[in-house]
Amino acid sequence: MAAKKEKSSSFLTDKSMSFLKEYINNASPVGFEASGQKIWLNYLKPFVDTTFVDPYGTAVGVINPDAPFKVVIEAHADEISWFVNYITPEGLLYLKRNGGVDHQVAPAQRVFIHGKKGNVPAVFGWPAIHTRLSNNENKEPQPKVENLFLDCGARNRKEVEELGIHIGAVVTYQEGFAELANDYYIGRAFDNRVGGFMIAEVARLLKENKKKLPYGLYIVNAVQEEIGLRGAEMIARRIKPNVAIITDVTHDTTTPMVNKIIEGDVACGKGPSLAFGPAVHNKLLQVVQDVAEKSSIPVQLRAVSRSTGTDTDSFAYANDGCPSVLISIPLRYMHTTVEMLHKSDIENTIKLMYDTVLTLTPKTNLNYL
Repeated sequence: MAAKKEKSSSFLTDKSMSFLKEYINNASPVGFEASGQKIWLNYLKPFVDTTFVDPYGTAVGVINPDAPFKVVIEAHADEISWFVNYITPEGLLYLKRNGGVDHQVAPAQRVFIHGKKGNVPAVFGWPAIHTRLSNNENKEPQPKVENLFLDCGARNRKEVEELGIHIGAVVTYQEGFAELANDYYIGRAFDNRVGGFMIAEVARLLKENKKKLPYGLYIVNAVQEEIGLRGAEMIARRIKPNVAIITDVTHDTTTPMVNKIIEGDVACGKGPSLAFGPAVHNKLLQVVQDVAEKSSIPVQLRAVSRSTGTDTDSFAYANDGCPSVLISIPLRYMHTTVEMLHKSDIENTIKLMYDTVLTLTPKTNLNYL
């Protein structure tokens, strides 16, 4: 009976959901993650012994900070965005990418320009279909970085500057958290603030269930993943962990126009996805698979080529090498304003990380041979 009671308390509370919504709706673009990190740390602090933030903004909560053996559970905090790059005499703004933002979903989207005087609402302008056809010999122009522009309502460059907009101002989409039928959630930047949410929930469960760990647990929310895993590189060198459990999103491959032969067979609602690949430590992966089987947590399997493309790579190859594993949550429509995932996958990913953290000890055999 006691085990059942703990399981029922391990999923999402009203307070957890309020945090998730606030965290998803807040903008944390690459290089400008501070506001989101403050929200995350404020939620995490009651569940850990200490916290710190590195010079570039990676936020860390620590349980048992004096323990010599160190385990990391990690997600990344940043989201894709744009930079203001050029302001025309007529007051329109042209942009550069900040991370892997998809130009094809930009036309007619609403955005915030994060200027010196606060957020300025704007839109990606796009000409009406009637004018596009007549001006281009019946050939539809395609959105490209060089032909996308923002309109903030200013009539000239001076009015743009009076709004506090400047070259280098960062731009994020406005869309936030919403719920769909059958326990699906949508939002901007579930990649990968859902990971930050899940690792914080692991810390909450450990605290509320009064669990004692035989090692130091570092709950890490890293910056600048979207431009090359930079935050993970820095924090891995600083912490020097013995084990790292990374969580990120992966593609749901059941929607149209996704090649299962290349991306594998992964679906929302069928549990977290475990990856096989060079950076993923085989014995640590087996530990996670054993935990999933013992706890009756459904998992999906996939393979990655060369690198995982996630912060797993930075932790695995840091320092003298760190046994690392990747636990991913299936996501539809990555790098759009309507990223979609399933509530059950959130719950099962939290549970899998939680049970794995409780299973690991400094004596867990992770020797390669």
